[in-house]
Amino acid sequence: METPEKDPQEPQSLTHQAIKLYMKTGHLHRDVLEKEVRQTGVYRSQHQILMYLSNHPEASQKDIAEFLGVSTATIAVTLKKLEKAGYILRMSDPKDNRCNRILLSTKGEDIVTQSREIFFRVEKSMFLGFSEKEINELKNFFARMCENLEKINQNNNRRR
Repeated sequence: METPEKDPQEPQSLTHQAIKLYMKTGHLHRDVLEKEVRQTGVYRSQHQILMYLSNHPEASQKDIAEFLGVSTATIAVTLKKLEKAGYILRMSDPKDNRCNRILLSTKGEDIVTQSREIFFRVEKSMFLGFSEKEINELKNFFARMCENLEKINQNNNRRR
């Protein structure tokens, strides 16, 4: 099914309204999560590292930096704060003594558990009143939008 022929830049077009709501939803979701997660006592960047470590035990500083798209020096500062606060432990890599592996401490694992509970609660509230069918349809709509945007991205990359 094709999108309506109306100019998408026209403020009242259906696609423009949908994009505005999509963007507003993303901003509201991020704001709600940030406020909720703040209760755990860790900052956003620290929180991202703890969540990454929960899914990638014994990651290196380089792994974390690559995932977050920042320098290893930037990560070093945050890791030092997390270590000092007792959220992480550093362990020498047995294969390479120049490299440390980063592990969650019990305190760090507690933050991850609290955070996952927060995520679950926010997701549950966000989809209150939605049927499973509606959530599945929404998921499929987002998947199609991603496919469409990936095609645009691929075409742009070919032109370079």
